[in-house]
Amino acid sequence: MGAARVRFLEREEEELVHSASLECLEDIGVLVHSPAVLKLLEKSGAAVDPRKGVARLPQEMIEDAIRRAPKTIRLHARNPKHDLLLPADGAPYIATTGLAVYVYDHEIHVKRPSTRNDIAAFGKLTDSLDAISYFWPTVTATEVLEGAHSLHELWTALKNCTKHVQGVSIISADDAKAQIELGACIAGSKEELRRRPYFSVICCTIAPLSFERGAVEGQVELAKGGIPVVSMSMSLAGMSSPVTIAGTIVNANSENLASLVITQCASPGAPHIYSSESAPVDMTTGGINYLAPETPAIAAALGQMAKRYRLPCMTGSWGVGGEEPGIPETFTDMFGAALLSMANTDIASGMGSIDAAKGASLEQAVLDSWLWDDVRPYLRSFRVDRDTIALDVMKAVGQGGTFLTHPHTRRTFRKELFIRDKGRRPWQRYPAGKMVEDARELVRKALKEHLVPQLDPGITKKGDDIIKRYEKSLSR
Repeated sequence: MGAARVRFLEREEEELVHSASLECLEDIGVLVHSPAVLKLLEKSGAAVDPRKGVARLPQEMIEDAIRRAPKTIRLHARNPKHDLLLPADGAPYIATTGLAVYVYDHEIHVKRPSTRNDIAAFGKLTDSLDAISYFWPTVTATEVLEGAHSLHELWTALKNCTKHVQGVSIISADDAKAQIELGACIAGSKEELRRRPYFSVICCTIAPLSFERGAVEGQVELAKGGIPVVSMSMSLAGMSSPVTIAGTIVNANSENLASLVITQCASPGAPHIYSSESAPVDMTTGGINYLAPETPAIAAALGQMAKRYRLPCMTGSWGVGGEEPGIPETFTDMFGAALLSMANTDIASGMGSIDAAKGASLEQAVLDSWLWDDVRPYLRSFRVDRDTIALDVMKAVGQGGTFLTHPHTRRTFRKELFIRDKGRRPWQRYPAGKMVEDARELVRKALKEHLVPQLDPGITKKGDDIIKRYEKSLSR
């Protein structure tokens, strides 16, 4: 199938990135702050220095992990009609943003700390919008016990959205086990959850080339439980990776391969998604520069590497928010956002993000979803074969003729050509205030009228009890 995608690396450059990554992992290795995971790697063939906590991974170990990893993954949902098969066929699947610590309140128009109620609202809105394919628990539950916030976020998301949920944090092995228990409540058992995992989890490496103890031990438990692991590298060019784009690509690729090895050592054949949210550092502020023109190039290159390994991937993003709801970015910034959605990715996040992902807005999620409705047709796939080439039709029309009146055009044009909804066009030309107000009205309507099927009260109580037991364990 033909589809519009951005390519950055030539074939020989892909090979160079791969060979440099193998050299990096065998000669430099990765720092693993977990004796248990170091032992797991050593047992599987890594050269481990327990004093330094460094594991060096031989080429055959990496290539074996690539072979073992599933090449297709289904992200299941409470409602099976929302299941997502990876790799994506055509446009990527886009989710909301994740881990924001405040919301822009759509009723009182101020920024405030986020709570579980906000996660529930984002979940319900996500459930109602076709353009949002799965749900990141968009904001942090700041009102709960800090050590249990990921459980509250996952459980609130699962209760308030029937689409696949992608958890954005893992704190420890016990946290992972509790998350699996919550998923099993809905699935019916851990075995059924393994068959139909309703959630996946972001497991970040710490660039450059290191794994934090709690997260990596949690990753091992998730792999054993059949929960898809998303190995997100956040390599920052000039800070946590070389300032050169090539060096950042190799650093992020190496971290993804090392994470894949850990997943496959823990449970051969476990689902794993290659991922990166890497970007340059803004040398004037020290912050992450998601709007840098180099960011789409990094994303496209890493998407290419994932495709080289035939791994489902999450290397792009989508979202156009500024400090407050609206579309405040310049044309060139918007161009970069569009390129990121074409970065060879299968899934991506970002809808509803404001203030460089520190905050989130329900209105912004609506605006981002409306924009995506008009952008994703650019990324859809097209069949290229003898039938669609239509030589027989060309022969029938002949030289100098017209295809407009041929029956083939009448039969085919609605399947082949995207026709924009004219009713959606004017809002993109509104002043920011009118645009946001339109989105705000849709938010109010969705929160009032959209019905999310509720869990059985017994299942809800069982999940609540799991979280209470976990919170008690933290205070011991």
